Amino acid sequence: MASLRRALIFGALFVMAGCSRPSTLQEIQAEGVLHVITKTAPSIYYEGRDGKTGYDYQLAKMFAEDLGVELRLRVADDNTEILSVLDQNYAHIGMAGVSARAGYDSRFQAIANGTKARSVIVYNREAESPESLKDLDGKTLHLLANSNHRRQLQSSEEVIDDVQWQEHPGLDAAGLLARVQSGEFSYAVVASNELNLNHVFFPEVKRGFSLNDPADVLWLFPAEQDQSLVKAARKFFAKVEADGTLAQLNERFYGHLDRLNYVGARTFLHHVRNRLPKYDTLFKQYAKEYDLDWRLLAAVGYQESHWRPNAVSPTGVRGLMMLTRSTASHIGISNRLDVEESIRGGAKYLTIVRRKVPERIPEPDKTWFALASYNVGWGHVEDARRLTEGAGKDPDRWMDVKEFLPLLSQKEWYTKTRFGYARGNEPVMYVQNIRRYYDFLAWMYEPTQVADADKETWLNELEAAQPTVAPGPRVIKKGSGHKVPEELSYLPPTL
Repeated sequence: MASLRRALIFGALFVMAGCSRPSTLQEIQAEGVLHVITKTAPSIYYEGRDGKTGYDYQLAKMFAEDLGVELRLRVADDNTEILSVLDQNYAHIGMAGVSARAGYDSRFQAIANGTKARSVIVYNREAESPESLKDLDGKTLHLLANSNHRRQLQSSEEVIDDVQWQEHPGLDAAGLLARVQSGEFSYAVVASNELNLNHVFFPEVKRGFSLNDPADVLWLFPAEQDQSLVKAARKFFAKVEADGTLAQLNERFYGHLDRLNYVGARTFLHHVRNRLPKYDTLFKQYAKEYDLDWRLLAAVGYQESHWRPNAVSPTGVRGLMMLTRSTASHIGISNRLDVEESIRGGAKYLTIVRRKVPERIPEPDKTWFALASYNVGWGHVEDARRLTEGAGKDPDRWMDVKEFLPLLSQKEWYTKTRFGYARGNEPVMYVQNIRRYYDFLAWMYEPTQVADADKETWLNELEAAQPTVAPGPRVIKKGSGHKVPEELSYLPPTL
């Protein structure tokens, strides 16, 4: 029946078009389906806790809705398969995370997806640090197959006599980084956006130099298509850029990725292995009771105390969830140093502040506002939202409000607010840190991701590779030169 209906629709289109072939856009609307081929990558598409997501996926979904059709996704193994499918005109759009390269003009039509990336040299921390391609003479660089990176190497203005490269069909960026992490590969080239999204999971990987300036990441369209779909896509991107949707997506997927440095990442991974197991049952129990994601609750606990049940701040905030005396009294917590009471209190309080966030604010922004309120209080968040609105920006978008929260520490601004002075930079960093911690916990405890045995092996290898700390001034050895900050002075000697 569906086939007959499509045939009748196409027949009608031929008649209406004077027996000429319908446009690509007309065919899509007649079938009611937009066919997109992509690959699994954190910058493009993946299956998250709440279903399908990813920067490009969200855009493709919105584009299909804009056209009034269904999005039908085909997930390829790698870029080679995506490009082959597009060459054969078996999909309307390909999302491969690539930028412009030689041969694309004749092979594909393309438009920018609103993000930019560079080809970045990465290396294992134990390898020699390269500052240019000349430093890689005699070395082998490892690349993804059908990426932009080989072209960048071939078109480099720098003379390279003996730099070899090897492409790896079937591997993704995370696979390359994992091999650099383990030392199997000393050097590799990955896209900067993929590195940003994955770097926290691979603290033994160091970022080197870039091979090129930032370039637009592209959506690819088969050359056989006419211009109708490409024109519709350009119109769609112009609209979502003008209304702020594109910037909002960039904030959602990339806006928190600069908050975890090497020392912080390794410290966090160590504590995931050695501290979290003592408390994860309680996090799960009270997250379920208060309808929260336990990994988010655990990330809050880590940001507050590094999962230390006896933590006490100079201002008297104490316990694993670092509750103030007044907050504990308000939510019925009598002993803030009791682990179970603290976690229950933290879950309850996070739920209370989340309810203050207007219902009209969608996720994930609603959660980011709740976290900021947990840190600085809803009154100060509301003050920042009013400043945001007064400046003509959207008070319901975290990406806008986080620009104005720091102003609450400046007299010229906080004197105009209801609740006055606040250390407005803190909630911004607080939210970004928690988002980063949550990223890792979601990866570690997401059943649809890497197998538990592989994660366990990876953590074992990471822990075994950790540098030692000498008595007295706590300086990380292994030639890194990193000093452990005072706030990390409680770390065990093994770290």
